[in-house]
Amino acid sequence: MIKAVLIDDEPHCLGTLGILLKEHCSDVQIMDQCNSATKGLQIIQAIKPDLVFLDIEMPGMNGFEMLEQFSEIPFAIIFTTSYDQYAIKAIRFSALDYLLKPIEPNELVSAVKKVQEQRHLPMAEQFQILLKKIQDKDHHFNKIAVPTAEGFEMIRADQVIRCNADDKYTHLFLKNKSKIVACRTLKEMEEQLHDFSFFVRVHHSYMINLNEVAKYVRGEGGYVVMSDGSTVNVSRSRKDALFKFF
Repeated sequence: MIKAVLIDDEPHCLGTLGILLKEHCSDVQIMDQCNSATKGLQIIQAIKPDLVFLDIEMPGMNGFEMLEQFSEIPFAIIFTTSYDQYAIKAIRFSALDYLLKPIEPNELVSAVKKVQEQRHLPMAEQFQILLKKIQDKDHHFNKIAVPTAEGFEMIRADQVIRCNADDKYTHLFLKNKSKIVACRTLKEMEEQLHDFSFFVRVHHSYMINLNEVAKYVRGEGGYVVMSDGSTVNVSRSRKDALFKFF
């Protein structure tokens, strides 16, 4: 069982999340819940949960400020938030998870499943990345945190030439000719790289950096030749999406 704590200043959001967890996530046991970050700190220190569902915007102390109170964070976090473009961008870049309100059951199940699969990964690096991004007043987002079997690798997004799907993993091929195997599906990597306009999904198995395309060769869908000499098939259904960038 995953011991969970819910923190949200809106009572109806706490109630809805509790119901959804009971109906769709039988492996999650709700240990306690509260409506403020201050109370949440006390509960977390007392219960030592495996997972915290944390609202971002709360009066007094917000979710990010609460995290800064911990010298170590030995629990997983799923943020719950109404749409906040900058906060969500920071969460994406740090490879953490979030749920947009109103929470959809399938997205909740997916987020909890990801926590179960990656509980062995160290979380400290992700939180440091997140807090640094939140404190960055110029909103510079150049690097992303890529989760791997060993932990996390920080890479510049523009150094990625292409991404290849491999079941629950994604292979990232970089300009320095190295490869990173990310513990993320291609769909999840696509979401994490969403804010970089030069990435485009050209096939159900491939995503490419448009700045690294050397040429396009015609065909039913055709294919592109990348700067490293590799070829990437373009599906017929995604060809138009590719061409609109040129």
